[in-house]
Amino acid sequence: MKLYFAPMTCSLSPHIVLRELGLPFELIRVDNKTKRTADGLDFLSINPKGYVAALVLENGSVLTEGPAIVQYLADLAPGNMLAPANGTWERVRLQEWLNFISAEIHSGCAPLFNADIAEPTKAIFKARLFKRLDYLSQALARQDYLMGSFGLADGYLFTVLNWLPSFDIEIGDWPVLASFMTRVAARPSVRAAMAAEAA
Repeated sequence: MKLYFAPMTCSLSPHIVLRELGLPFELIRVDNKTKRTADGLDFLSINPKGYVAALVLENGSVLTEGPAIVQYLADLAPGNMLAPANGTWERVRLQEWLNFISAEIHSGCAPLFNADIAEPTKAIFKARLFKRLDYLSQALARQDYLMGSFGLADGYLFTVLNWLPSFDIEIGDWPVLASFMTRVAARPSVRAAMAAEAA
């Protein structure tokens, strides 16, 4: 498999999962500005949507969208602790968390990356995001991870919360979330993924 990634993007989430599961893969960097890959390809020929992550399977099929990719990867290793079995109530709960992170945190951060948006408007987006962070803080006050033990949703949440310093948002304002970030950052898979992406 090939994982197309760009540093400091949501592609870190499937990268973490690949390392957690010990699956063989090739990591290929994408330049987000030029849409060229490190091996010289036009990334738009791989993913016409133009953004990472993209997972290319051995048969040439391409899978995009982080929540879909991470669930596909987890299902390649049945019995792993990252995702409950398909068709179970617990799996539906996982999908609920993945959707919340995607719609409320990931998408909530998107406008904050836009340098053309005026600060008063960004303040409105931040206030909305802060309410979602409050909710997450309450959920994680009861347990170390979103579903009890480390799983797909935690890798995704770590990925998007890792962007907060870029927006001058101090994770320490939510001590429970700061502790969560420290726990996840200490995992060998996360350290390895972040080191590989920084290289």
